[in-house]
Amino acid sequence: MGTHITPFEDCTIRRHYDEKKEIWYFSVTDIIQALIQQSDFQTARKYWNKLKERLKNEGSESVTKCHQLKLEASDGKKYLTDVADTETLLRLIQSVPSPKAEPMKLWLAKVGYERMQEIADPARSVDRAREYWKAHGRSDKWIQQRMMGQETRNKLTDFWSTHDVQEGQEYAILTNLIHQEWSEVSVKEHKAIKGLQTQNLRDHMSEAELIFTALAELSTRQIAESMEAIGLNENADAGKKGGGISKRARRELEEKTGKKVVSGENYLLTKKRLFTTKKK
Repeated sequence: MGTHITPFEDCTIRRHYDEKKEIWYFSVTDIIQALIQQSDFQTARKYWNKLKERLKNEGSESVTKCHQLKLEASDGKKYLTDVADTETLLRLIQSVPSPKAEPMKLWLAKVGYERMQEIADPARSVDRAREYWKAHGRSDKWIQQRMMGQETRNKLTDFWSTHDVQEGQEYAILTNLIHQEWSEVSVKEHKAIKGLQTQNLRDHMSEAELIFTALAELSTRQIAESMEAIGLNENADAGKKGGGISKRARRELEEKTGKKVVSGENYLLTKKRLFTTKKK
């Protein structure tokens, strides 16, 4: 099973589920970043490196129980990342002075329970995503578009998986190619425009951005199917054509409305919004 992204408050935590062991492994740096409430990933990584060194010197078993898995980073590439299971993380959390420690413990326990529920009833994961977006201020219309877009995305990756495209780096290459073709900015550039770091770009898209992303991916899949595309190169060709269809539609809309589709708008919880939410 590939890398999963799961939200903890306004942070995103990368995780991997080991089907054989039936255990979740979480990115330790992502957990640390959420605990110390640090927006910069590199600062959180340095914090973890120093903490890891201190715990090793103290003879802590927690560090020795961490191991590495290749998880997808914000640039779409996979890197070896320190991960730990829930039991080990609960011990590590004790070493990080943070008001988020208790909420994090409860969240980790909840994630494990939710996985068991989702295995029994996959629809629960869809309902949970809907509830999360709703709680973070998304409209019903936005949520519907986000879920439709995800279904379109899933159909495209299903096609890739059966036509000699390798999950991970090749998926990331094709995704970025399609995105750059329709929007004329890379995924990384688009995230920078919105002020995002580890957050999921699609969770911060406007309705229009979601629609044009879905159009690009729908067009790509249908073109790839008609071409019977095999492998990275042929699917890249389909991606450029599919993205091009969405680009032309986007440009026409921008010409008619005088408004750019790609925007810096996001759903990050600013200090002002956080204060307003708490007052309510």
